[in-house]
Amino acid sequence: MKHSVTEITLENGISGLLIHVPDASVMTLECNFRAGEYLVEPEKWETAHIMEHMLLGANELIPKARAFQAEFEKNGAYSNASTGSYDIIYEAECADFEWDRVFGLLLTAITKPLFLPEEFDAEFGNVREELTARSNNHFRHLNLALREQYGFCVKTDQERLKLMHNASLKDITAHYKKTHTSSNMRFVIAGNLYASRRNIITRLLESIELPKGKGRFQLPEEIPRSINNPLHIQNDTVDNLYFYVDTFVSRKLTDAQYDNLSLINSMLTETLYSRILGTAREKGLVYGMSSGVSRAEHSGNWWFGAQVMPQNAPALFDIMVHELSQVFAGKISADDIKAAKQYALGRYQRSGQTVAGVANGYSYRYFFDGVINDYYAEPERIEAITKQGIVETSKLLFSENIWGIGTLGNVSESFLNDLQSKAAPLWKK
Repeated sequence: MKHSVTEITLENGISGLLIHVPDASVMTLECNFRAGEYLVEPEKWETAHIMEHMLLGANELIPKARAFQAEFEKNGAYSNASTGSYDIIYEAECADFEWDRVFGLLLTAITKPLFLPEEFDAEFGNVREELTARSNNHFRHLNLALREQYGFCVKTDQERLKLMHNASLKDITAHYKKTHTSSNMRFVIAGNLYASRRNIITRLLESIELPKGKGRFQLPEEIPRSINNPLHIQNDTVDNLYFYVDTFVSRKLTDAQYDNLSLINSMLTETLYSRILGTAREKGLVYGMSSGVSRAEHSGNWWFGAQVMPQNAPALFDIMVHELSQVFAGKISADDIKAAKQYALGRYQRSGQTVAGVANGYSYRYFFDGVINDYYAEPERIEAITKQGIVETSKLLFSENIWGIGTLGNVSESFLNDLQSKAAPLWKK
């Protein structure tokens, strides 16, 4: 979808991207505050999450949450919010004809919340229900438990449920005042943003009724640490074994390193003909397997995970270790790299078919470190990936001996130690 991007920075400290998509019939709005859980006391971890639930509720314009949502959504508009370790994001999508009404309501919710006691009680219950439902997701439970062990600012849903009672309405309002300042706000707005609309949006943001604050909160300094023994979550009700294998490098990945690693990652697990998953499925060992690349302010991460019957896990680990060892040795054909680039190019072209898809191509990176992706340069970045870059970056992720294995299920300690021993040679290459 053709578009152009303009960054604006206002005197009150707000910065954001205006993405003009000519003739778009919808508009998408994202407002981000660095206001996640890492900014609250650990024993009051759920403060940020409950606050996020309450904010798109009762406000000075419409002092009842249900009535506000009814007004917001009456013409089919969508609204949502999410809380993570670092950020809270408020988002909306609406028809082009009512963008100004919806944007005004979103800004009202952000700037004039009432935080009523009765809505605190209601959202406390809703958050408890949400966390209880999430706690039934075994992959999520294992992933959060592992990241906590690695030293990241996370807690499992089970831990969060136990800590909920420590968060009070007073904590909610204090966290809001601390974090919801104009200089801590970033935004991405995409739609048919011709000049007069851009001017209206700029004026609304310039006059936003938030204190300026002291600037954007810095991300936490999280340096991953290795796990010497496998992390195991015993669950006798699970017949198969959930596992993750993580490896880290204690530096921020460059764009080129991220691109090279993402390409080999797709070659290993993202398709049914991939080198690890495809081989494992040919042998009837596993139905599905995932892997992924992530980058934080002070680290890069490559992970592999699956759910597999315990008797098949050793053979799956053998395949994983073999295929990664082949990558380290440079045994990747030019044809395989070419095919992977075509796959990446097709995925890129599919990603920008909607206004929301275009906005997503910019928002994560912009909210993370202020970088504006050159969306149109993506094909060039894909083409610039090389065999040498893949090999060097893959080795880099295993070079610092920062790694760990986590499992959930019903297996013995000796079984887990055997799996760890199978994976361990990867960090000795």
